Amino acid sequence: MRVVWITHNYPRFAGDVAGGFLHPLAVALRQSGVDVRVVAPSDAGQGGEAPLDGVPVRRVRYGSAASERLAYRGTMTDALKSPGGAFAFNRLRSALRAGAEAELEGAGADAVVHAHWWIPAGLAAPIGVPMVLTCHGTDVRLLDRIPMAPWLARPTFRRARVVTTVSKSLADTVKRRIGIEVAADAIQPMPVAVVDRPWSDRTGGAVVIGRLTEQKRVHLAIQAFTIAHRAGECSTLTIVGDGPARPALERVAAQCDLAGALQFTGQVDPVRIPGFLAHASCCIMPAEREGFGLAAAEALMQGVPVVACTDGGGLADVVPSSGAGRTVGPTGGAIAAALLELIRDPDAGTAAREEGVRWRQSLSPESVAQRCLTWYQRAIHA
Repeated sequence: MRVVWITHNYPRFAGDVAGGFLHPLAVALRQSGVDVRVVAPSDAGQGGEAPLDGVPVRRVRYGSAASERLAYRGTMTDALKSPGGAFAFNRLRSALRAGAEAELEGAGADAVVHAHWWIPAGLAAPIGVPMVLTCHGTDVRLLDRIPMAPWLARPTFRRARVVTTVSKSLADTVKRRIGIEVAADAIQPMPVAVVDRPWSDRTGGAVVIGRLTEQKRVHLAIQAFTIAHRAGECSTLTIVGDGPARPALERVAAQCDLAGALQFTGQVDPVRIPGFLAHASCCIMPAEREGFGLAAAEALMQGVPVVACTDGGGLADVVPSSGAGRTVGPTGGAIAAALLELIRDPDAGTAAREEGVRWRQSLSPESVAQRCLTWYQRAIHA
């Protein structure tokens, strides 16, 4: 079986965080005998064909080096607001389709296209080839944010033989906005990397893990930590990740007078994440409308309790409202109260370990790869 993945977000090099959650699955599928090939955009002129850990990756060019900046930066939606950005997007879509068609040559009847995100990958998928469409979050949020998005997306969703999402929250939005029911076995988060994940001894402070954007609402974590820190219950906060919101967050931290207690690590290789969780007492995930909330699952996989917000979207699939976690309103005070509860609860770590055992199994690359195989077979025989 040949499966051609189309995605605008796939690691450009070993350790790259862009689309990093897709790569373990591609590797596992290759190891199970599936001929997975990835088609992704070039980045600033860095196109061509080169394998990554045995996975063939074709980077398609869609403009000059200076104009190839739609992918990997989280700015595609903003770029589409300008005529130049829309023109570049159309070139990108055409290039992705041409690349997929090239990878499909000679594949025979057992060929499938797996589009990750309906835009641009779903729009770029070649016509006439069985398609699996996976929605990861940002693409589904567009269905609510942009009035024309459902109209634009509906033909792509209807053409897909299998539609999958990484959380129930996203599946609910797809049904509401597109009218398509996502099957229960097609709600499946992407896997985590195969790395050593020691159980936390909970001797350290709190952590935040994720890309620093407005949607992640890390300022709420800083506000909550300030309250807990002043109560003498939480010594440090480590913010793991980078992004466009970092300068504003650093200003918030400065105003809270947290010198020496708060650390920004910047971007880190995903294989280093377990090291930040190995001593964490709690993980704070204040994001709104998450597609899934992989960092929260990773925290639980090391026995670290998690605080999330009631409007966290896919985080509701991960974070329990008691025991190993708390889900509260999106305010600094509410998050601080939950943080203090978990730090003071002697049973929270045990409950988090129990949740973590379950997530270690369900998010293993081998387990998710087997689920993907059922989708591919369903798409071929539909």
